[in-house]
Amino acid sequence: MAKFGIGQPINRVEDARLLTGQGRYTADINILGQAFGHVLRSPHAHACIVDIDMRAALGMPGVLAIYTAAEIQREGLGTIQCLAPTTQPDGSVQPLPPHPVLAEGKVRHVGDPVAFVVAETPDQAYDAAEAIMVEYDPLRAAANPMAAIEPGVPPVHDEAPGNVSFRWEKGDRENTDALFADAAHIVRTRLINNRIIVAPIETRAAIGDWDGERFTLHTPSQGPHSLRRQLANDIFHMPEEAFHLVTPDVGGAFGMKIFLYAEQVLVLLAARELGRPVKWVAERAADAFLSDSHGRDQVNNVELALDGDGRFLALRVNNYANMGAYLSNFAPYIPTDCGVLMNNGVYRFQAMHVSVTGVFTNTVPVDAYRGAGRPEAIYLLERTVDAAASQLGIDPAELRRRNFIGAQEMPFTTVIGATYDSGDFDRNLEDALRRADSDGFVARKAESRARGRLRGMGFAHYIENCGSGPEETGRMRVEPDGTVTFSIGTQDNGQGHQTAYGQIIADRLGIDIAQVRVIQGDTDLVPTGMGTGGSRSLPVGGVSCDLAAGALIEKGKRIAAEVLEAAVEDIEFADGAFAIAGTDRAASLADIARAASDPANLPEGDEPGLTGEGTHGTTMYTFPNGCHVCEVEVDPETGQVTLDRYTAVDDFGKVINPELLASQVYGGIGQGVGQALHEACVYDDDGQLLSGSFMDYGLPRADDLPDIAFAYHEDAPCATNALGLKGAGEAGAVAAPPAVMNALLDALSERGVTAIDMPATPQSVWRAIRDAA
Repeated sequence: MAKFGIGQPINRVEDARLLTGQGRYTADINILGQAFGHVLRSPHAHACIVDIDMRAALGMPGVLAIYTAAEIQREGLGTIQCLAPTTQPDGSVQPLPPHPVLAEGKVRHVGDPVAFVVAETPDQAYDAAEAIMVEYDPLRAAANPMAAIEPGVPPVHDEAPGNVSFRWEKGDRENTDALFADAAHIVRTRLINNRIIVAPIETRAAIGDWDGERFTLHTPSQGPHSLRRQLANDIFHMPEEAFHLVTPDVGGAFGMKIFLYAEQVLVLLAARELGRPVKWVAERAADAFLSDSHGRDQVNNVELALDGDGRFLALRVNNYANMGAYLSNFAPYIPTDCGVLMNNGVYRFQAMHVSVTGVFTNTVPVDAYRGAGRPEAIYLLERTVDAAASQLGIDPAELRRRNFIGAQEMPFTTVIGATYDSGDFDRNLEDALRRADSDGFVARKAESRARGRLRGMGFAHYIENCGSGPEETGRMRVEPDGTVTFSIGTQDNGQGHQTAYGQIIADRLGIDIAQVRVIQGDTDLVPTGMGTGGSRSLPVGGVSCDLAAGALIEKGKRIAAEVLEAAVEDIEFADGAFAIAGTDRAASLADIARAASDPANLPEGDEPGLTGEGTHGTTMYTFPNGCHVCEVEVDPETGQVTLDRYTAVDDFGKVINPELLASQVYGGIGQGVGQALHEACVYDDDGQLLSGSFMDYGLPRADDLPDIAFAYHEDAPCATNALGLKGAGEAGAVAAPPAVMNALLDALSERGVTAIDMPATPQSVWRAIRDAA
């Protein structure tokens, strides 16, 4: 096995550069002559714009321009599009109200952009924005999806009466209803999947430039090519070649940086109008909390039908999904096709029916957040399975064992339409319980009780569909000095792509990983790309990388045959060198790369350079799965929840780097714990964001997490891609919320608490205990 190859737990090669302050993020970039932009945002959740008076602001020092909807319309710019509209049960496409770059006649959420001020300095732009006088006529607002669909509530958009964005359903309604009619037991839960403010460590930013013929945009993203397509086709109505997009280092994204935002449009427009670069960097409270897409925010009504032996018959789910004030790029897809397949979980059902109602509200738009629909689906299922165990008096582990899909049944097609290629769910459960020392829980619970504390153990089984999608093309080249350059259209947001792709290349080419350079995030250097999202970078991009290496080796053999004067079939490749089989005559990668620049050494049909290209895309998902076990301790006097133990046993198929994998799982668990216990995004009845800064919005800290016991199994490689990989970037965020909440309810059960929603803050836990008493 290569020292730096597949399966080796090497340290991330990016870290030395990033940890010594050599990272280069968008906010670090400054272009000579740049001006600065500031967005004036609506203080109202819902209001008509009566008048905008910019006269005083335009006369202030340093002010170069102010843009409103009138300027956007004058320039003929388009609107931000929903790229994934859903089809409703009657066959119609959902209504698609316009999402303007700047508010046109009406504001629909606090933070809706109304004007864009450009000045010589950031402070001058801010001061001028403060001087703009906007007259509003406030309207009644609705922040809660259930309140927004009540009769008499003003529509957020006239195109969506009753504030219904869409209705959608999937499954067998008739058979599901019949099974419920004959069920021995029916278990019902109503769950709130709380809204999340994404809050990556790097805020959004954009720097626009115009050279008279072509735009350049620097911006953090999850892949610049999608943004380029939207800017060209939907906004400016220009050829894609007229846009050069650059994404440098990215400090976290978690889905939120996939989408097109108004500020990316505005800096380009201003740069073209003013003939100089324009830079905008989001402030955390004034911009990010009020305009970054939010995540989750669903109301789940769930019914589970069981027979007399505790076997699952059918599942019926009725979800209300908050879309916010506008449809973000992929918003309708998240609670529907993206997540619904996972309502089946790891269990055998006879039928299932899921309905989803998307609702417009006067809140920040909602879109993908780490897991994107899969965490919501697994949460409602695993919470309901535990409720069934409690209602029927069956041990939660035993109830799951009775209903698992067996490893011997793979591949298995579920009643909702997913085909699982591999997985041993019972093994995951037994391994997780053993590693979590479930046998010692009774003694730990007694010790906690002696100190006046409540202790609970809970677990959750997850499976998620991920790691698929459109084609990615990897392009590989060996330079004359023997280094390897690899370019691809996925985008590193902190995951460690330089390391992961580097290990695949080191493994295939037999070289030191330090010889590998990975290029991403530049549409001039990387011609095509679909970006990072849905844990696809390795299952899709990694396979493309592997194919590119294979193509490079085959081309190298042809050139080596010319150089070494041998038949192609006699050329072997190993450990970074081409050799004639059975002889000591050989040439290194660098030798062949140099020879490849001479047309005399090229076989007919080959272009100069030692290169290889690989393209891979698939509609077939990978299905990572696992069991997470959580143990919590609760102080009933204060409601404080302490996460005492956490065990994760996962199946990710073939593992490229165990250290990278573990870091992904830990990060996902941290975010899942944050949602379960800390992160309360709160709007009041008037649509004002009450948790508008880190003073009010809690994020998990290092000491909120215990040491995580993590293990994985590689004996069920994925059958849907050549490397056997399963996506791993989102798994922790899928499993952690139900595992934590099931443990908490187990602890609170002795005080009579049977239901509590996320986030289970000390206040909400204390109230639940008092209400039950």
